[in-house]
Amino acid sequence: MEIRKSSQPKVVTIFGTRPEAIKLFPVVRALSKRSSLQNISCVTAQHRQMLDQVLDITDIVPDYDLDLMRADQSLDELTGRVLAGIGQTLDEIGPQRVVVQGDTATAMCGALAAYYRKIPVSHVEAGLRSYNIYHPWPEEVNRKIIGTIADQHFAPTETSAAALRKENVPEDQISVTGNTVIDALLATVQKSQEKDFLDADLKALFERLSGKKIIGVTSHRRENFGDGLTNIAAALRELAGRDDVALIFPVHLNPNVRAIMNDALGGLSNVAMIEPLDYPNFVALLDACTFMLTDSGGVQEEAPALGKPVLVMRDTTERPEGVAAGTAKLVGTDKDLILKEAYELLDNERYYDAMAKAHNPFGDGQASERIADVIEQSLVS
Repeated sequence: MEIRKSSQPKVVTIFGTRPEAIKLFPVVRALSKRSSLQNISCVTAQHRQMLDQVLDITDIVPDYDLDLMRADQSLDELTGRVLAGIGQTLDEIGPQRVVVQGDTATAMCGALAAYYRKIPVSHVEAGLRSYNIYHPWPEEVNRKIIGTIADQHFAPTETSAAALRKENVPEDQISVTGNTVIDALLATVQKSQEKDFLDADLKALFERLSGKKIIGVTSHRRENFGDGLTNIAAALRELAGRDDVALIFPVHLNPNVRAIMNDALGGLSNVAMIEPLDYPNFVALLDACTFMLTDSGGVQEEAPALGKPVLVMRDTTERPEGVAAGTAKLVGTDKDLILKEAYELLDNERYYDAMAKAHNPFGDGQASERIADVIEQSLVS
């Protein structure tokens, strides 16, 4: 891309994975409405295929696409390529501010590359902490690194803001905005009402499973590889033994996940292991399910916005607000605990309603506008 010569400050938003794209597309749109800024987007394509799904649906065309994904990449190899690629791009653009989101390798390297060039960093979804550097791994350390570098911290909740204050982040650098994933969710629901995005295969699957209680499943976290995933698979297999239940499981592309799940769940008539869904179709799954079994971070925020309980298959969560509010419950990778809580949601209506009707603490759909306001004011005032 040729950067136009202008006195307007340049803001570069950097992302590389599907979750980042989902949570940043409302921010990119909000920044694009600020005529006082040059809004530039850069993707690393850390997750090529799943990132492209979001770009296609949101009509976002990156100004820079580094296309850095490689098969079976190790974390150190990925980090080296992403850091160098982003650094070269920042040298070419010469921005006045860099925006990153969350806790990925792309976000951490974006912040670090900016720091090396003394470019200020804005961190969207700041202040999440599990206080265990190996759960989630490596995300907990990534976000702590970003938090050390950033000078604008957009905390989704007051709990996240409190964690930042505990780390001595100055109060004037913290803004409690809500989480942009709620912005993305509500925008997607509205767009789906205007245009039917539902994939024909998913629509047929919903029809085939009509009358059953659908459990949506996602599982991909690195810290669960090994015994954790094996235990999760065993719990899912037992759940699938119920005639009134069906599992819809968009299986992550990671071969470590696919091999274990195929061995445990392959051939079961009421388990649909499908390819990863694009964002509108994943929202349709959230809307159709009875509850979610997940080790994802974002699902803990998204599902409650649609009134769906979440059983979190992790030992810790950096989103304790959902647990405190009653929208989510930690079940770890303990087969017996997963089954106990799943059966309660399936068989105990009062228990289910208590989680489904609890207040979602993660936002009102206006986080991106608040973030864009703060960024604009810091650069043009």
